[in-house]
Amino acid sequence: MANPNFLIVAFAGQSHINPAFQLAGRLLRTGASVTFTTTTTAHRSMSGIQASDRLTFATYSDGAEEGPKPSNFSLEQHMEDSARRCSEAVRQIIEASRDKGENFTCIFYTAVAPWVGEVARCYDIPSGVLWIQPATLFEIYYYYINGYGDSITNESNDPSSPTQLPGLPPLTGRDVPTFLTPGSPFRFLFTLIEKEIQSLKGDRKARLLVNTFDALESEQLNAIDELKMVAVGPLLPSLEGRGSSGASPGGDLFLGSRDYIEWLDTQPAASVVYISFGSISALSKPQKEEMARGLLSTGRPFLWVIKKALIMDGGDGDGKQEESEDQLSCMEELQKQGMIVPWCSQVEVLSHPSVGCFVTHCGWNSTLESVVCGVPMVAFPLWADQLTNAMLIQDVWKVGVRVSGNERGVVEGEELTRCLEMVLGGGERSEGMRGNAKRLKDAAREAGKEGGCADKNLKALLEELVSG
Repeated sequence: MANPNFLIVAFAGQSHINPAFQLAGRLLRTGASVTFTTTTTAHRSMSGIQASDRLTFATYSDGAEEGPKPSNFSLEQHMEDSARRCSEAVRQIIEASRDKGENFTCIFYTAVAPWVGEVARCYDIPSGVLWIQPATLFEIYYYYINGYGDSITNESNDPSSPTQLPGLPPLTGRDVPTFLTPGSPFRFLFTLIEKEIQSLKGDRKARLLVNTFDALESEQLNAIDELKMVAVGPLLPSLEGRGSSGASPGGDLFLGSRDYIEWLDTQPAASVVYISFGSISALSKPQKEEMARGLLSTGRPFLWVIKKALIMDGGDGDGKQEESEDQLSCMEELQKQGMIVPWCSQVEVLSHPSVGCFVTHCGWNSTLESVVCGVPMVAFPLWADQLTNAMLIQDVWKVGVRVSGNERGVVEGEELTRCLEMVLGGGERSEGMRGNAKRLKDAAREAGKEGGCADKNLKALLEELVSG
C-alpha cells in the first residue's frame, strides 16, 4: 500500500473526539499519515497527546477568545458559527497541504458536520463520515426521510403496536430518538443528519464508517442497498494495561486522579454498581435524590460519577461560569456505602473485576464500552439516541434492563432498586444477561484485534481509496 495521507475532522465534543482519535490510531498503525483537526478548546482537553512525524494537529478557533456569547445566542446559531469556522479551517488545511506538494487521500469527519463533505467535494477529495452512533440509528434516520416518517413518529406506537422497519427490531414510541419527536427544540440537528444522508446517497466517493462491529449489528449493517456501511468499531481506548497515560493513540484523552482504583481493588468481584451520565446528560436534583435512595436501599457498593455543574453567574451580569455541586440530603450515608467522584477513566473502571453493573444514560460510547468490557447495564436513557440504545440493550442484545419513569418522568428509587436487583441479584434472567454480555465482549475483542473484522474492513477501505 502507498503512503496515504488522511485528514480527520472531529466535531468539538468528547463523544466525537474519542472515536475519531481512535480511528486516527488505527490509520497510523497501517503506516498512514494523519492530520487531526478540532477546535483549539477541545484540543486543550486532549491531555498528554503529542504530535509525531506522522501525526499532526491543526486546530481552529471556536470563538472562545472573543468572549461570552449573548444570552440569546442559541445552539442553532452556535452550529451555524461552527460550520463557518470549520469550513474555512478545512479549506486552509487542504490548500496548505497542496502548497507543500501533498494531497489528502481522504477526509474523514464525524457526523452532523455535512459542511466538511461539501468542502471535500470542492477539492475533489474522497470523504468518509464516521458515524458515532449504532448502525440502527442511522437506519432509523434513513427510513424516516425515505417514506417511513409518519410510521416512526406515530404517537400511537405503543408496545402492542410497534413499527416494523426493514432490517430493524420493532420500534415503539419510547425507542425513537428525540430529534424526530414533533416539536423537538433540537429538530435542526436532524436537519443536519438529513443533509448528511442525502449527501452520502449522491456522492459515489463518499464512505460511511460506523463505530460498531459485525457481530453486534450484522443485519443492520447490510439492510440498506443504496449505501455501504463499513463497521470499523469498537473504536475505544486500549483495554491492555490499566492506567495508560494517554500519551499515544489508544490511551485516555481526558485525564484526572485515579484514587478510585484503590477503592475498587478492595471490593468483591462483580459487586460494585457504577453510575455515570456523561457531561451533557446531567440529572436533576430530584432525580439524584431518587437515585441515592435506590442505591441505599440495595446496600451494594457503588462508584458514582457526579460532575460539577457549570452555572452562569447572574449576580453582576459578567457571564462568568462558576462550578456548583448539588449537595445530596443523604450524602453521609452514601459515603459510607460507596464512593462519589467528579471524574473517572470509564474503560478502566468497566474493565475492573469488581464492577458488576453499569447504570448508564446509554450514550453510544458508554454503551459500547460496557459491551466491550462485558458489564451488564441498567439503561437510564434521557434523550436523543439514548432511547434507541436502551431498546437495543434490553430487547435485542439482552445485556441489561431499562428503567421506567413515573408520570413526571422521574425514575423513583424503588424502580432503580428493582432494576439493580434484576441485574445483580442472580436468577435466570440475571445469569442470561451475564452470559450475553460475555458473548458480546468476546466478539467485540475479536473484532477489534489485529486481523479481526474491523481491522480487515478498514484495510480493505484503505486499499480501495489508495487504488483510486
